[in-house]
Formats: sequence, structure tokens, C-alpha cells
Amino acid sequence: MVEHSTRSAKHRVAQAAQPDAWAGVCWARRHRPPSPMRVLLTSDLHYRLPHYDWLTRAARDFDAVAIAGDHLDGGQPVPAYVQIRALRASLAAIAEQAHVFACSGNHDLNARGAGGEKVAEWIQGCRAGNLAVDGDSVTVRDVLVTVCPWWDGPATRADVEQLLDQAATRRHDKWIWLYHAPPTGKLSWTGKRHYGDDLLPQLIERHRPTAVLCGHIHEAPFQTGGSWCERIGDTWLFNAGRQPGPVPARVELDLARGEAKWITAEGVETQPL
Repeated sequence: MVEHSTRSAKHRVAQAAQPDAWAGVCWARRHRPPSPMRVLLTSDLHYRLPHYDWLTRAARDFDAVAIAGDHLDGGQPVPAYVQIRALRASLAAIAEQAHVFACSGNHDLNARGAGGEKVAEWIQGCRAGNLAVDGDSVTVRDVLVTVCPWWDGPATRADVEQLLDQAATRRHDKWIWLYHAPPTGKLSWTGKRHYGDDLLPQLIERHRPTAVLCGHIHEAPFQTGGSWCERIGDTWLFNAGRQPGPVPARVELDLARGEAKWITAEGVETQPL
């Protein structure tokens, strides 16, 4: 069982700065034998630092941790710049244990891009070593992982399409995307209406990735008519949803075994892939 960690962001920053500890982690990664690709997916943590602490402890049991957007919480009394500093430290701490992939969501936009559209400028400053963010495509255990930013209009939408077109040339076999908003369907159902991304099905049809890791609609997996997993053609899509408490809702994706598990306070569901 993974235990909840209560380390502060300040403590995590200090620990991450210790060169000897970091060198030991890097040596272990270089010399550990090949293993199946296992991914831990969560999303929509909205500045719940205890959830990031939990992920830091859980990450050691996975090859990669994917956080599919909405890291910030605009409803918090904590200023955005303070949230960003703490989140950078938290993401860096998780990246000491496993590869981390973190995409932006609609709540993470803190600046304007060249086209005047909103972008998550702050997340670019998180990129380092094992930590990949918006715009990155990284291969882990022969699996290509592409991190898509939240698109706010035609300019940023074009950026996403270009990112995937370029990444497609590097694909060998399995390909995973992080993409905050799910398409219209079971993963986007709130219980009253759908909030789906109409571009995503087009991109899936064009590139046929192995899996797309989403978030955005907190309620979808818990609602009648909603779900935590869905399939478009040969592509699997996942949305872990959001739950209260110290441990995040999550999906454990095991590509070697061909299995996905959705784990919440309500129990565990398994889906063969």
C-alpha cells in the first residue's frame, strides 16, 4: 500500500537539490533491467498538494506518471505564482522516482501566446530531465509519449496538430497522448451534458494512437452514462475523474499485460485492452 506523504514543498525543493541523492537515482535508472511499460494516470488535481505527495510515493512502482492537466486552482486564496512554485517542486519530486508527463488544462492558462490566445506559460519552466511538458514527445521503453497543450483557439489548435504530425514520424509501435479534454462521449458526460473536444476524434482518426490520457470532466467516471474508459477504433481513451480525500482517483495502465485498472475510494475496475 502506498502511504500518504506530508512533506512540504520547501522540503522537496531542498531534497531535490542534493546532488548525491540525484546521482544515485540516475544510476539506478541506467542500470535497472528492462520492464513492462506501466503508467499511472491522474488529472485535475487543482493544487491539492497531498495528491502530489501521494504520487511522489506511488511513482516508484511505475515507469511513468501522467498528470493530464488542471494543476492550478483559481478558486484558492493562494496566489497563482505561489501555486506554481509549489507545483514545480512537487512535479520535480515525482520525476525523481519515474518519468513524468504533465500537460496543461483550461485552468492552467496564465499568459498570452504569440497569437494572443491563452497558454500555460508557467508549465514550460517545469521541463527537466525526466519531466516532460506541453510540446514534448519522449520515448520510454519503446513507447512514444506526446504531451499536448490545451488549445484556446485556431493558433494553438494548429500547434497541437503540428506537434502530432511531427511526432507521428517518430512512432515505432505504441504511442500515447496526454490531451486534457476528452471527446464527446462517455468520458465527457457530466450527468447533464457533454463537454467534449471535437478536434480529438479527428486527430485520433488521422494518427490512430494506442491510447489517449484525458481528464477535464471530473464527474464522468462516476455518472450513469459516463465511464473512465472508452474506445475509438483501435485507440483507448481514459479519464480517471476526481474524488475527495488524500488519494487521487487514478488509472493504472499496463501495456505489457494489456490491462487498465481504475482505482477510486469506491473500489477497482479492470478493463482488458
